[in-house]
Amino acid sequence: MNYYQYCKEIYAQKGIDTEEAIARLQSIPVSVHCWQGDDVIGFDGTDSLDGGIQTTGNYPGKARNAEELFCDIARAFSIMPGKKRINVHACYAFLGDDKGKIDRDAYEFRHFLPWVELAKQIGAEGIDFNPTFFAHPKMKDGLSLSSPDEETRKFWIAHGKACLKIAAEFGKAMNSPSLVNIWIPDGYKDIPADRLSPRLRLKASLDEMLEGYDREWVIPAVESKVFGIGLESYTVGNNEFYQNYASQKGICCLLDTGHYHPTEVVSDKISSLLAFHQKVALHVSRPVRWDSDHVVILDDELREIAKEIVRNRTEDRVIIGLDYFDASINRLAAWVTGVRSMQKALLYALLQPHDELMRLQDENDFTKIMYLNEQSKVLPWGGVWEEYLSRQGMSDDWYGDIQTFEKDVIANRK
Repeated sequence: MNYYQYCKEIYAQKGIDTEEAIARLQSIPVSVHCWQGDDVIGFDGTDSLDGGIQTTGNYPGKARNAEELFCDIARAFSIMPGKKRINVHACYAFLGDDKGKIDRDAYEFRHFLPWVELAKQIGAEGIDFNPTFFAHPKMKDGLSLSSPDEETRKFWIAHGKACLKIAAEFGKAMNSPSLVNIWIPDGYKDIPADRLSPRLRLKASLDEMLEGYDREWVIPAVESKVFGIGLESYTVGNNEFYQNYASQKGICCLLDTGHYHPTEVVSDKISSLLAFHQKVALHVSRPVRWDSDHVVILDDELREIAKEIVRNRTEDRVIIGLDYFDASINRLAAWVTGVRSMQKALLYALLQPHDELMRLQDENDFTKIMYLNEQSKVLPWGGVWEEYLSRQGMSDDWYGDIQTFEKDVIANRK
């Protein structure tokens, strides 16, 4: 009897089918964010971040151009198990001869065709997309869709409309709808004199931006945040604003796991949204004290998020994407660690006796719930994970691949 067969029998004694767990895990896609590879710089001329976000660290060898970024993404995908999508920001446009002649309000699908070619080459299931409302000179006083300046708002509304059209073409090209996530950094460093007017302007801008989008191929989402660097006192697009807006417009609310107060957890929010929305989107990050964007690891909150997704079989309703940018470690290792951690959490959740636990809750037997939860923590789920990897020609021994790639490829980036 090999180790997996042993694990399978142990779980069978608990009424859990490991084969079903593996099959379900293989069906859940994770959207991988392109911006981890180059510290959110992009291709359209930006050389640094602004808008309440920043990347920390100076680990050598980040991708400096499209060729290097594509090379890194392809290598990272080759050691990431499971179904994957790729998530692209609008600042990663291939402008070519249009560089310096057109701006973000005029981007077209042709400027992103290389992303379709890459996605198909690396076996991505689809492409998700994000307007880039930051790191641009037309962020007037740090504001975009909520700006009191009409021309500024018009520019960014046009950018959003262009992105929705591009996303529709991504959806058609990949035969899979594209999630378009709308996040803006608009806010104020100090206490504002008027909180309502910026939010009314944002609402009107979003209404105009979302007119006539392709409902077959585009899934719009809005993403809130508590605050950003230099925007500590007020964020226009906060949680209450976007949850109400998404409900009113019938679009998706996106929960970023690092965009809430330190005592809030996204795992508790997912079910609330699923009670009212057909779909919920996630940007899975790892908050540390005051903000997000640390590499996702297999911690307690990630397990709880995964449980919320699978216990009620809502994996077809919760859109999982990753969002972090850590420049303090090897960037490929950051990608691979995050994807594998997310999939480990999902597998761990799939191997729980959810039906029994839910029944016990209805019977108010929290003693046995605690007993079973603690018992589950030491069951040999790692053996099931190894089997899941083995069936895809992979193992958990992937660090050597990163070291080789760093020595042979990344070290040459001087």
